[in-house]
Amino acid sequence: MTSRITFILAFIMTAALQVRADNILWYQQPAGEWMEAMPAGNGRLSAMVYGGIARERIALGEISLWSGKPDASNNDICGKDKLDEMRRCFFNGDPERGNELGNKYLNGLGRSFGTHLPLGDMVADFRYPCGQIRNYRRSIDMDSSVVAVTFSCGDTDYRREYIADYPDDVIAMRYTASRRGAITATFGLNLLRKAGVKATKDGLTLAGKVDFPLHGAGGVSFCGEVRLLPEGGTVSTTDTTVTIEGADALTIIIDVRTDYNNKDYMQLCAATVDKAAGKGYGALRNAHVADYTALFGRMDISLGEGAGCQLPTDTRLRLAQAGASDPMLDALFFQYGRYMLISSSRPSGMPLCANLQGIWNDNGACNMPWTCDYHLDINIQQNYWAANRANLAECNEPLFSYISMLADSGAVTARKMYGCGGWVAHTVCNAWGYTSPGWGVGWGMNVTGGAWLATHLWSHYLYTRDNDYLRRTGYPLLRRTAEFFMDYMVKDPRTGYLVTGPSISPENGYVSEKGNHLSLSMMPTVDRAVVYDIYSACIEASKILGTDKAMRRRLERDIKLLPPLMTGSDGQVREWLDDVRRSDPAHRHSSHLLTLFPFGQISYTRNPDLMAAARKGLEMQTGQKGWEDTEWSTANMLCYYARMKDAPAAYGWLQNLFRKFTRENLMTVSPAGVAMAEYDIFSFDATEASVAGMCEMLLQSYDGFIEFLPALPSQWSTGHVSGLCAEGGLVVDMSWRDGKMTSARIKATADCTFSVKGISGKIRLKKGEEKLINF
Repeated sequence: MTSRITFILAFIMTAALQVRADNILWYQQPAGEWMEAMPAGNGRLSAMVYGGIARERIALGEISLWSGKPDASNNDICGKDKLDEMRRCFFNGDPERGNELGNKYLNGLGRSFGTHLPLGDMVADFRYPCGQIRNYRRSIDMDSSVVAVTFSCGDTDYRREYIADYPDDVIAMRYTASRRGAITATFGLNLLRKAGVKATKDGLTLAGKVDFPLHGAGGVSFCGEVRLLPEGGTVSTTDTTVTIEGADALTIIIDVRTDYNNKDYMQLCAATVDKAAGKGYGALRNAHVADYTALFGRMDISLGEGAGCQLPTDTRLRLAQAGASDPMLDALFFQYGRYMLISSSRPSGMPLCANLQGIWNDNGACNMPWTCDYHLDINIQQNYWAANRANLAECNEPLFSYISMLADSGAVTARKMYGCGGWVAHTVCNAWGYTSPGWGVGWGMNVTGGAWLATHLWSHYLYTRDNDYLRRTGYPLLRRTAEFFMDYMVKDPRTGYLVTGPSISPENGYVSEKGNHLSLSMMPTVDRAVVYDIYSACIEASKILGTDKAMRRRLERDIKLLPPLMTGSDGQVREWLDDVRRSDPAHRHSSHLLTLFPFGQISYTRNPDLMAAARKGLEMQTGQKGWEDTEWSTANMLCYYARMKDAPAAYGWLQNLFRKFTRENLMTVSPAGVAMAEYDIFSFDATEASVAGMCEMLLQSYDGFIEFLPALPSQWSTGHVSGLCAEGGLVVDMSWRDGKMTSARIKATADCTFSVKGISGKIRLKKGEEKLINF
């Protein structure tokens, strides 16, 4: 295998175009399908660029293009009396009856739930002078967030550029040629949604209403405009197409809007396109690049040299899948995750964050039973694990807006379902504020799903030390989250512990003493972990802000009544309060180990016995025959093993992601055969979770000190990173050689005191100060 890889590398490098490899994805052929196309986005609008020669396709999307609608009747389940009845069954040693009643009282209704949907394609059919196509190349330059397609035909060179412009809130394209009058194309729309399309000499307009009853009635109304701005040439139209013939150059401006939280969406669409068209492509591009690079340019990463650095990205991926080591591909994937997060999570004026597919939509997930929605049993959390670590804290803002919306709708669910204050959300949520359980208790009754998402509010503070944010946004939402559990939890008469329930360990069941396979229990470990994190955050935040002393005293009392983390008779960290075994040991979920990552409630310095138990559990889970590996579970394992400081294992899971779940455009997929999918479906979570895991391999700061290179694999033996973030409001530039640190520069964005493993004493920095450490 090694000799074959070496031969392939030598052969291709001889013929490859000499291009700059850093932060560029590039290909020598057009995309043949959606999963090969190149993504672009501005947090609201999305595009997938195929780069076709005779026919170009641009798959378009918009973040609020949803089916479904609000439905208050979704909260008409359970009730305080029924909750008490179920709890008595569990406390009286009858979990079978408790589960029977749970299936009766706790199944969500899911009426008009809906799903996120793709819009469809803009299609351009080109005509060229006679001549052979040469020097084809399509690329994403992640340093500037510009997608480009270049090639030659006969004696003419062609270039197309595509940007998803955040400052002007449009998708803009620029088509140019080296010869005057060389651009001839017919433009139309191939939509997946029912809409009326009209062509004029100015371009194409569309208007429709979503009709997608698979996941319930309802849907947004939408409109869009494709403005064509040719330079020279002639324009002709049919009812639904526009032909530009003999133009010297062409600019295209696109906007799509819906009536989601916006009754003036049609006027806004027209005004947005008019304004952008008036500026011209050059001004749009300059503003776009300046805005984007202010975020992306904060980090630089080198993990070593790779033999394939001059090869097309799809070739490099195939070589990695065959076992070749390519540290530059690893670094490229890291930066690709940052590019994708910036592209999919910017404030849009709507309370929507990146969903299961970010903002892109392959028309796959929306046709699955599980929909393209917001899964709170790990997936949306994973979408944002990298934001603070990889110096993109601003990308959290849409997440916080979404949590705020859930808190408002979840307050109604908390009151009606449980008779509690505060707010609650369970496993699945949507654009309409659905916070009730899913429509099957085995997967849908994750009572701490919303609270788990809310833990990111405190994580954001730990990394930024932004007291204004904490006072204005973070603490008010954390407080409301804690208020629910203050009302909801009860004392277990068998143990004296405060417990949640009935609840689940997401998608996992256990075997009862009677040999029955059950889902619901009181206080699964995932609940204990989340409540502990929320209570701890509220206690510390109230101290920092000097507020809510009475509530703080209550939380300080109650947090001591939570059950401890425990090891079961099988040597693993218990997944449930009782010492029971899993129904399916090979299942992909391991929610009880969020105690390891991201919460850090288990660590080598504080409870090494639990670290050993966590490792044993993971080894047993992944070693099972039939281990159900997926893109997000592989990324999860990468994060777990990075926290356990196991460099070979963490690196192996990253390569496993490349080998099994990564496509040519570096998007990760949920594989065919999982969750009833008949084909691979794009999933956003693994990309971002893997970036977080790679950060953890290079630097950890959760355990009371900074540790450099805790899980550095031999493949990354020499390298450097700038702009990596640590808890405490710290930004770190670091270099290493032959597996050992050479220097680190630590910059403070807030007043802070911290420790570095291996260096005695505390380091104190004022905001703006730096500390240089030479090793």
